[in-house]
This record gives sequence, C-alpha cells and structure tokens, in this order.
Amino acid sequence: MGLFVAGGKGRTSRKTPEEIERVGHLVEREAHELVYASRMAAKVDTAGLQDGYQIYHHTFIFNREGVWCVVQQGMNTETRLARRYHWLSEGVEDFVCEPHAAICCDSQGNTLNMVAQESEAARRVSTLISHEKPERLVKEIKRLQSLHLPSHHQVSLEEIHPHRLQKIFLSTYERQPQNFEELLGMQGVGPKTIRALSLISELLYGAQPSFNDPARFSFAHGGKDGHPYPVDRAQYDHTIEILERAARRAKVGDRERVAALRRLASWEARTRPTTHY
Repeated sequence: MGLFVAGGKGRTSRKTPEEIERVGHLVEREAHELVYASRMAAKVDTAGLQDGYQIYHHTFIFNREGVWCVVQQGMNTETRLARRYHWLSEGVEDFVCEPHAAICCDSQGNTLNMVAQESEAARRVSTLISHEKPERLVKEIKRLQSLHLPSHHQVSLEEIHPHRLQKIFLSTYERQPQNFEELLGMQGVGPKTIRALSLISELLYGAQPSFNDPARFSFAHGGKDGHPYPVDRAQYDHTIEILERAARRAKVGDRERVAALRRLASWEARTRPTTHY
C-alpha cells in the first residue's frame, strides 16, 4: 500500500530508527531525515514540553513520498490520565515552535511550554546560556536554589542536582549549539537540563517561557454529560454518514465491506439514545 508504520509501545518505540532505515530504499526522502523527525518529535514532547506526562508510546507513520505523521501518547501516573500528541509533516515549519497538529487531553496547569510562540526569547537565551562554562552554570543553579520563589511558580529546581548536570553543560559548552533545536536535539539534554536553563534565562535575563498548556479537549462531538459541550447530533450523524460512504467505496472485498457496514450499524445502534413514547 506504500504506507509504513514504525515504532510502538515501550521498548518497541526505541526500534523506530532501525525500522525506518530498513525500508529507506523504498522511500523518496532520505531515511536520516525521517529518523530525525521521529527523534525530535519524541524529544520535544519529553523535554521541550514538560506537562507531567511521560511518553510511553511512539508511532511514526510515513508513505513512499516521505510525508509523515507522529502519534505518541504519554501517561500521568499521579492523575492516571493519558495525553496524545499528534504531528503532521505538512504543518511542521519549525520543530521547536508550535510544531503540533493537536494535543488531545483535558488542559491543566503546571506546564513548561518551551515550544510555544511566546517562548521565543526563552529559547534564544537558553541557547546562549548553554555556551557558558559548566562551572558558572552550576554556580548559578545553586544560587537560584537558595532563593524562595513564589509558591505558584511553575518551574521547580527541587529535583535538579547541579553536579549531575555539569557533564551535560560541558557538552553544550563544547558543542556551542547554534539554536534551541540543536540544543534540544543533543544527546543527554533532557527535561532537567531544559528546566534549569529556562529558569536561569527567566530569573537572570528576564526571558520568561510560556506556561500555557497547549492541550485541547479530545471530544469530536461533545460529551454525553455535556462536558466540555453537549453532543452535536447533526455533526454526529454527519460523521456516521461519512464513515458509511467510505465503507461502501473502499476497495475491499464484498465480505469485508458488509462486515464493516454491520459493525458501523451496530455501533450506531448502541450509541444512539433510545426514545420513549
């Protein structure tokens, strides 16, 4: 069919680069470009956007022309809620500035969003700070940890150990990344590194990052309980019509088509409210 799916859940997601390269000769685009897109999508949703959800499922889908999309999911172990991140290659102009097609979940607070448009200054300053000698950065972090920030401040350094970051800061000092995308893509640069640099850039240089959660409700037709809004019956019925038309036109055998239509009819009957006379 000319459609390839790489990645998966847990350890399987780590095989994504290998799986992409395995079919690279069948794709018009260079395999290393697709591997980079897969890696950056995972890096952004792990370190660039810190929303409390740990990525555990990463799927990279692409076709022969090299058009790709990413669907990955994270889990918040405290709230026991999941969040899904969607990427479309056609809409990605910059991996570190508003790259998502959608993020589906209930919105929440306490989010460090370094890939928001409003975080442009924080990204630029964080990159410049990463060029400093490790000793100075470690010294600044220790000094910041002695300050009493407002209780509502979204970034915390409690779990950050300056000496453990010294090796990473040495790498950034030696590499001198030219932009935030290059900084974020460096091996070893993770959430704590980005969090530390963003706090230094905010408190010492006034470059405040965005704390707006980019997630939106994942309900396509509203909720049965009216949250976030009542079910739109007209849109609901229109969606069913589109699915039925697609099933009838699909290039599959009669048996598969009939089975699909039966499943659709069964699902519609289960979900449609019963009217009592």
